[in-house]
Amino acid sequence: MPPTDLNALDLQRLFTTLVEGPSFDSFLELALHEDLDEAGDLTTNAMVDPSRVVDAAVVSRSPGVLAGIPALDHLMRRHAARLSWWWQADDGDRVRPSDVVCRISGPLAVLLPVERVMLNLLGRLSGVATRTAEHVQAVSGTGVLVCDTRKTTPGLRNLEKYAVRCGGGHLHRIGLFDAMLVKDNHVGDLDPDRMAARVAEAAGAVRDASEVRFVEVEVDDLEQLDALLALPEGVVDIILLDNMPPEVLAQAVRRRDRKAPHVQLEASGGIGLDRLPAIAASGVDRVSVGGLTHSAVQLDFGLDLL
Repeated sequence: MPPTDLNALDLQRLFTTLVEGPSFDSFLELALHEDLDEAGDLTTNAMVDPSRVVDAAVVSRSPGVLAGIPALDHLMRRHAARLSWWWQADDGDRVRPSDVVCRISGPLAVLLPVERVMLNLLGRLSGVATRTAEHVQAVSGTGVLVCDTRKTTPGLRNLEKYAVRCGGGHLHRIGLFDAMLVKDNHVGDLDPDRMAARVAEAAGAVRDASEVRFVEVEVDDLEQLDALLALPEGVVDIILLDNMPPEVLAQAVRRRDRKAPHVQLEASGGIGLDRLPAIAASGVDRVSVGGLTHSAVQLDFGLDLL
């Protein structure tokens, strides 16, 4: 089970906690297999002298926020160990077109077979970091945390959640295993009081059985909110306010402040950049935005031989 407060980890330790391990090694092997299959790089094998050594640079073609350095380090150490490389920027740094982010030296025949996997990975993660940074900027000064969701690319979830942190966002739950999030499909048509009682019973069982990072409950209206706010402290950590306009969110914040100030409130549901300032102004503590990952555009990087 991961530490309770993953958002308190620095980026290197977060990457190690979320990503490094056998599953990441398998992911890299799959990504390389897509390019090389069993035959390898036919063009490089036919055209490039194995003894030819080059200097090269990974160059940004578009502006954004860099993410993915530990992933590329791992790729190069495992699958291109004859190369040497030096990063010219850090994850979380803003890059501009023509910025050199990494310098590489070594056999060209080793570099070319990993080039596309390297650039695709760097571009995808930097795209997520860049989109996240735009959302974080939109709530600057409000204290609202911008959080990711599980709307991630299959197989890339932990890498994309790492990239969210590089862009200044925050980790929500990793999956179904590390936090409890009760949604409408879990409670069915229970009335608010029965729903709150069922949540309290289930949350107690989960906390007794596992190291859960938090317990969160989704509500659709203020009546459900009131029922949850009446529960004892320590039952529910976060209440998710689903698809509520800013004026209703502000009402929810006032009720929370009066009844249960220890509970955090999170807004969610189709939140775009245009709505973020008004939602942040309502006083909620957090917003969760699926678009940080599912709508991120890959940042463009190229490999130039020097």
